[in-house]
Amino acid sequence: MGTQDTQIVIMAGGVGSRLYPLSTPEHPKQFIDLLGCGKTMIQLTRQRFLEVAPNAGLWVVTSERYLDFVQEQLPDIPRDHILLEPEARNTAPCIAYASRKIALKHPDANIIVTPADAYVPDCKAFAATMREALKFTESQKAIVCVGIQPTRPETGYGYINAPGVINTVVKTTAFKEKPDLETAERYLSEGGYYWNAGIFVWNVRTIESELRSYAPQIEGVMDELEPALYTDKEQNELARLFPTCEKISIDYAVMEKTPHKYMIAADWMWTDLGSFKSIEEVTGKKIVF
Repeated sequence: MGTQDTQIVIMAGGVGSRLYPLSTPEHPKQFIDLLGCGKTMIQLTRQRFLEVAPNAGLWVVTSERYLDFVQEQLPDIPRDHILLEPEARNTAPCIAYASRKIALKHPDANIIVTPADAYVPDCKAFAATMREALKFTESQKAIVCVGIQPTRPETGYGYINAPGVINTVVKTTAFKEKPDLETAERYLSEGGYYWNAGIFVWNVRTIESELRSYAPQIEGVMDELEPALYTDKEQNELARLFPTCEKISIDYAVMEKTPHKYMIAADWMWTDLGSFKSIEEVTGKKIVF
């Protein structure tokens, strides 16, 4: 229960600018072995999701210029599951494009959307949380986000406000953007606030209807693109149409507006490897150039 026709979408289009010169636009962090463990971040993400649903379909949304990296590092992904953005338009258009492709072939799919660059050492605990979320979205109109118990007043993450019960899906009361230090400290002292891990779980029908309601401009572009999907015209039409999408995050486009938002609180360690400090904390090694 909860993992039939699961589709995993890895968002891997960023340039990791905070990690320059380790991460560059030519070779960004998701395609680098940041932890010195023999696997790149995108390979670790892939491995983690095999624990969740070994037979899930796997999709990668990335930039046109990173096709070779994806094919080299994840050689078993079908070419038409590697979605190449002609330019970055933030996460709402990226998710709309992946969702439309999935909807055409998997109209009942449950989808997990994940960034490519998080560090989660406990794959089994992670899988249990994800399966619980999939079970929930399978049977109702819901968007489930993953909330991480904060360990410090972090200003680099968004926050979710919800009554926390580990590994149980609960209704969220608010979605908060990255706060200043004073606000982050208040969140910690009040309790009930979680870091937003940027992982979303939903049924394909749910996300399509939510985008239609709250991001109609983007869905209109997808309507125009749809006849070209899975044909040899797809990349040319994408190059023409994708840059016309509103440049907006899924958080602003949908999450802040939808009444169907839920959270599952995780009890496993999670680190967004977006800074040198976070990598040094995980590896215990100083990064020198």
